[in-house]
Amino acid sequence: MAGYGKESVTLGALTGPDSPMKHLVAPLLLPFSMTAISEEPAEPAPAATPATAQPTRVRIETSMGNFVIRLDPVRAPITVENFLRYVREGQYEGVLFHRVIANFLVQTGGYDANYQLKPVHGTVFNEAGNGLQNRRGAVGLARTESPHSGTCQFFIDLADNPDLNPLPTRWGYAVFGEVVEGMEVVDRIGNSPTGAVGPFKENAPLKPIVLHKAVLLE
Repeated sequence: MAGYGKESVTLGALTGPDSPMKHLVAPLLLPFSMTAISEEPAEPAPAATPATAQPTRVRIETSMGNFVIRLDPVRAPITVENFLRYVREGQYEGVLFHRVIANFLVQTGGYDANYQLKPVHGTVFNEAGNGLQNRRGAVGLARTESPHSGTCQFFIDLADNPDLNPLPTRWGYAVFGEVVEGMEVVDRIGNSPTGAVGPFKENAPLKPIVLHKAVLLE
C-alpha cells in the first residue's frame, strides 16, 4: 500500500502480500472503484452451520498483551461460525499481525512465523450490511476485492472507518464483533514501527508481533 494514508487506502484484498487488504485488509481496502453490488460475483463456498444466538467472547493472546473480542452471532451468523471454526481448529496459534496501519487498522490470522500463508477452508458470504459498522474497536473479516472472498484473516479498526462500510454501489467489509477488553493492547500494536518485511513491501511490523492463540471464553 504505497503511500497509504487513512483516506487513500482502498478496500482491496486483505489476504495477499501486495494487495492492500489481503492481509486485512488484503482482504481490506481497494480503491473505491470496488466491485458494485449489482455485479453478481461467483457463489462462495458455504460456511459451516450458523452460530447460536448467544454472544461469544474470545480472548486473543499476543506477544504485546491480550484483548477480548465479543462476537455477534445474531447479526453475523455465517462470519461468526466461520471464525469460531478457525479458533477451534487452532488456526490462530502462532500467526503474525502482518498488516498494521496507525489510526486505521491492524490485520492478522493468515501468516505463520515464516510469513507463509496457512491453509484455509472455503470462502464465506459477505455479511456487510448487517447493521454493524466499521467503528473503532470493530472486528471485521478481511478479504480481497472480490466481495465473497473472506476466509480466516480478520482486522480490527483503530478508528471509525466509514469507508469500509457498504453503500448501494459497493460491497463493504463485514463486521462480526468488537473488542470489549484490552483495546489499549490493540492500540500498542497499531502504533508499532512498520516497513518492508518478508513478502510485504510496507505496513508489516518491523519486529514480529505474534498472535499466540485465540481462546474461547463462552
